Amino acid sequence: MIIAFIVWSMCAVLFLIIGIVDRKSEKPVGFWSNAKPWSNVKELEVTDMRAYNNAVSTIWIVFAIVFELLGLPFLFFEQNSPVFLAVMAGVVILIIAIMLAYMKVENKYKIKQR
Repeated sequence: MIIAFIVWSMCAVLFLIIGIVDRKSEKPVGFWSNAKPWSNVKELEVTDMRAYNNAVSTIWIVFAIVFELLGLPFLFFEQNSPVFLAVMAGVVILIIAIMLAYMKVENKYKIKQR
């Protein structure tokens, strides 16, 4: 189970790195899988790029921290414990929460088209 926790932690670190990189980005960062800032996809149009990037960065950093906390049962419970059903349910809820949080950020900073 320690190996499982190490792999879980490495995933959390990757999300943390995404948050840090997003905070330092010079262009508006993407959130959804089809928003690739490194390709020729049309750049997001936001009212305040720095505030938008900070908000998206905060979403990813909070996600990484909560994701890591959800992985703590790997250290204390045996394999196939029913506790891991709660962990997986927590991850699903966490993912839905970050999607809703991003939608609020996008509505706040996106330039309104007429």
